[in-house]
Amino acid sequence: MSVEFVSRLIGMVVFAVLGAYLGTAWAKAVGGPVDFYAVLIGLLGVLFGLILTPYFTVRPMRSLRKALGRVSAQTLAAGLLGLIVGLVIAALLTFPLSLLPSPFGELLPFLAVLLFGYLGVSLFVLRQHDLFTVLRIMPGRSAPVEDDQNPTSSTRSILLDTSVIIDGRIADIAQTGFLAGTLLIPRFVLNELQYIADSPDSLRRQRGRRGMEVLSQLQKETVVPVRITDIDVEGVREVDEKLVILARQLRCPILTNDYNLNRIAELQGVSVLNVNELANAVKLVFLPGESLQVSIIQEGKEASQGVGYLDDGTMVVVEDGRESLNQDLMVVVTKVLQTAAGRMVFARREKE
Repeated sequence: MSVEFVSRLIGMVVFAVLGAYLGTAWAKAVGGPVDFYAVLIGLLGVLFGLILTPYFTVRPMRSLRKALGRVSAQTLAAGLLGLIVGLVIAALLTFPLSLLPSPFGELLPFLAVLLFGYLGVSLFVLRQHDLFTVLRIMPGRSAPVEDDQNPTSSTRSILLDTSVIIDGRIADIAQTGFLAGTLLIPRFVLNELQYIADSPDSLRRQRGRRGMEVLSQLQKETVVPVRITDIDVEGVREVDEKLVILARQLRCPILTNDYNLNRIAELQGVSVLNVNELANAVKLVFLPGESLQVSIIQEGKEASQGVGYLDDGTMVVVEDGRESLNQDLMVVVTKVLQTAAGRMVFARREKE
């Protein structure tokens, strides 16, 4: 039995009783039959309570819980502390304000409570980072010491998206030791990975199983600690939205290669580590006039063009290279073009 159904039953009973009392009072006021008015207004109360009770009881509380779930623990603590400070200041001003002549003596203390409560919450939430920084360096408290010899001793967590696990490059990146912190994999990401691995579509099933293998490799061979957490976000069904909310609560970045998730997270102020951007950043840089050797493996779109690829996957388009298919050529770079898909190099045959 759901909470909403129970609230409807309780509301039906409460408003039925209120309707009966109201109908009785109305009948006495107009001089009509008491039983008729009591039953009529009582039935209207039953209908009102049965239909509308969840809209001002359960559903507002559910929306409030969902909104609070999106707020980090630090923000909640700062807001609560600010509210307490604001109410204390308002309480100190209540007595002198109450001595003012009417109606100010009755009105201003109440307005002071609202004003200073709001100002306290706003100010402490706005300056929450400075506040907690001051609390961490107060006398008598030792600041956390980071081990300079171990770059992975940082307590920072990095949330992993399903797409980056399936991609597989994260295992090699983690093995290099460039990622400092703990790789955090929420349980709902694992559930999505398992759902993909059990898909009736053979291609999706193969991708899901590859993700499982990459995850196993991460846990066994990587130098970066990997942790699976049961932390979940209530009231949210989409995995991407859960990741963004969880990243805001934990104040940690998301590691992904999903373009849509990247954009959504950036719009909400969440730091993103994109594997595709990293791959483009570490590709070899060529300047016009430099020479390189490339193997022509296919024809280009334009007449007489040949296409080859470097070891890092960079495409090289060679003028007059079509006649040298399946051959190694020394070429000279003429132009480098950066696209959303990666870097493209345009070149021509090197003059002998």
